[in-house]
Amino acid sequence: MARRPTIKDIARRAGVSESAVSFALNDRPGVSQETRARIRRVAEELGWQANSAARALSGARSGAVGMVLARPAHTLGVESFFLQLVSGIQEVLSAARTALLFQVVEDLDAECAVYRRWWAEQRVDGVLVVDPRTQDPRPDLLARLGLPAVAVGETDPSAPLSSVRADDAEAMTQVLDHLYGLGHRRITHIAGLPGLAHTDRRIRALRRAADRRGLTAAEVRSVPTDYSDTEGAAATRRVLAEPRPPTALVYDNDVMAVAGAAVAAELGIPVPGRLSLVAWDDSALCRVTHPRLTALVRDTAGFGRLAAEELLAVLAGGPPRVREGEQPRLEPRESTAPPPRAY
Repeated sequence: MARRPTIKDIARRAGVSESAVSFALNDRPGVSQETRARIRRVAEELGWQANSAARALSGARSGAVGMVLARPAHTLGVESFFLQLVSGIQEVLSAARTALLFQVVEDLDAECAVYRRWWAEQRVDGVLVVDPRTQDPRPDLLARLGLPAVAVGETDPSAPLSSVRADDAEAMTQVLDHLYGLGHRRITHIAGLPGLAHTDRRIRALRRAADRRGLTAAEVRSVPTDYSDTEGAAATRRVLAEPRPPTALVYDNDVMAVAGAAVAAELGIPVPGRLSLVAWDDSALCRVTHPRLTALVRDTAGFGRLAAEELLAVLAGGPPRVREGEQPRLEPRESTAPPPRAY
């Protein structure tokens, strides 16, 4: 196995002392700009990389940021949202030569334990916090640890960390207005995990929009799931078996919407002839399903880029702030139409 280049190798090749190499590579004063440039050029030619463990011991940055996801692992394999989000995050971090340390855990307690371990081991310089909760212990924990963080999603305004957000309430209002305008009065929201802040916001926004239209809780309601195709299909089957089934279903992700369309086909319920379907977060699944699914469209990768940019700004000493992501917009397709008069 080839030996890794050392500071001594760089010093010998550049014709300087080892201390000069250390000053140049750690951005410390003590060498001229010309010498610093020569040393860095030699280091790059030799393929030298800083030892992250040694940098942690010296108090220097680790060159990595972390992201922990406390969701059932089986729900992630087919959901495109997180793939697009991570793609955008990686685009920014790669340009900044910063690594992303990603971990999936079973619950919120395990997530908090990961933050404590990363902080103790100085594994990451900061973290991206996903899935803000209605009762969320993470902002206070990260503030106590002094671990810089950015929340991906809207948080409590009093939370001591930066965040990037999209207006879920306005997006849900767009959906209800579209379905109501088509004539639907019995609408069921197949929601995501209870306890997530965005799930709660969507449910409350749907209720407010329904109240403004004079629709009762029996007519417009939300049913929580774990975001998986299995629970999405099961929830669809249950509500369609009711004596007065909904004429429109709104799903909190693309995977559940496609699963719901499959259940409707199995039950012989034509879409959109008797049942209209709407998906949150458009994806290729929504566009290749027949009929194509009406969906909320936004630049999810762009949302990830914004989150990564904000975390880098926080690491550079910037103040906590709220950044607004692109507003989701509803794109009507073939899966929504007026309900039949008999319904």
